[in-house]
Amino acid sequence: MTADPIAETVASLLPRAKAELTELVAFPSVADPAQFPRSGCEAAADWCADALRSEGFQDVAVLDTPDGTQSVYGYLPGPAGAPTVLLYAHYDVQPPLDLDAWVTPPFELTERDGRWFGRGAADCKGGFIMHLLALRALKANGGVPVNIKVIVEGSEEQGTGGLEQYAEAHPELLSADTIVIGDAGNFRLGLPTVTATLRGMTLVRVQVDTLEGNLHSGQFGGAAPDALAALIRVLDSLRAEDGSTTVDGLAGEATWEGLQYPEADFRRDAKVLDGVGLIGSGSVADRIWARPAVTVLGIDCPPVVGATPSVQAGARALISLRVPPGQDAAQATKLLAAHLEAHTPWGARVAVEQTGQGQAFQADVSSPAYAAMADAMRLAYPGEEMQTAGMGGSIPLCNTLAALYPESEILLIGLSEPEAQIHAVNESVSPEELERLSVAEAHFLVNYAASKQG
Repeated sequence: MTADPIAETVASLLPRAKAELTELVAFPSVADPAQFPRSGCEAAADWCADALRSEGFQDVAVLDTPDGTQSVYGYLPGPAGAPTVLLYAHYDVQPPLDLDAWVTPPFELTERDGRWFGRGAADCKGGFIMHLLALRALKANGGVPVNIKVIVEGSEEQGTGGLEQYAEAHPELLSADTIVIGDAGNFRLGLPTVTATLRGMTLVRVQVDTLEGNLHSGQFGGAAPDALAALIRVLDSLRAEDGSTTVDGLAGEATWEGLQYPEADFRRDAKVLDGVGLIGSGSVADRIWARPAVTVLGIDCPPVVGATPSVQAGARALISLRVPPGQDAAQATKLLAAHLEAHTPWGARVAVEQTGQGQAFQADVSSPAYAAMADAMRLAYPGEEMQTAGMGGSIPLCNTLAALYPESEILLIGLSEPEAQIHAVNESVSPEELERLSVAEAHFLVNYAASKQG
């Protein structure tokens, strides 16, 4: 087999990539000042900006977006007349959750069992490193054949929409012929995959109040309306007996026609305990890619340790609703709010506050860019054909970009395959996957430039 100089270059650069990812993971860049200081995000943004400058990018800027966070932009000119490709990643991360459950510190990249562990290693600081690796490999082998724009978002995980609003106010900034979103992942480790659909999402807080203050459960319990019990009733109303999502007026019977997800594989990937059944009906792919899904993300109530024998006067929950393509997230938000209000028992006072929202996304997989990516994936993953799958998660920026630039082709790739366990404790990235996807992206840019010249 003929040696691939791009692959050889990427392999030689992998130690540098690990060192850089170690530096980037070390920043606790959770874009929620209620949980982590803003300084962690600012330091990560500055690091990304410096990395772009060191690669010769022009017009590098740390952009202050309307939600109070920062995104990083840079432009690398290519040959005259070449098309423009926008590369996307985000540097903000999910909070590390239960610190005691991490085998190694979440903000300290650690190699173990052939993987690199750390919060953001796959989602999505590793995505930024992937872009850098691809560009460096091209520069070492004849140059970058297209104009490159890079945008690194600072609040994707919070869903507060800062970059979307900034892009809408500055529509020329991110315009491109093709957009590569580096925040998805292969269906399975080693199986090259592009993501064709993303579910949208809405986030709401629901507050239930019943009393002016907490009461002694022995003196008043049994007649005094318990706000926590009322909230539990409300939350239970969001699921049918089999666990399917049931929001009044929201359709939930769509099916997925593409790549299927065997139940046994899903149980293994999700680490479902022995004897515990999956929830919902239809195929696994139907449930996670084609239908709405509600999740209770958190409840404000007294912890077990230190709890007193009291009837609770108030309780609050944060609820996520994932919305599949074909359903409008704004309408789903209205239906969810109406459902919560209608199912609150005992005349309890209920208030619903929306805290985040993003529309679902569906890509045109018949576009020339997908053909160029399929050829690139064959080179990076010998013997494998590129697959097309859905993703249950949300990337709100995709719909903003699709609306701003309707002629642009949008592809989603990335490092978040099932073993990465993104958003969970002990998140990790496969260095082999980082290597292969960097090779694929580099070849894609070559193929795409050639297709435009033809």
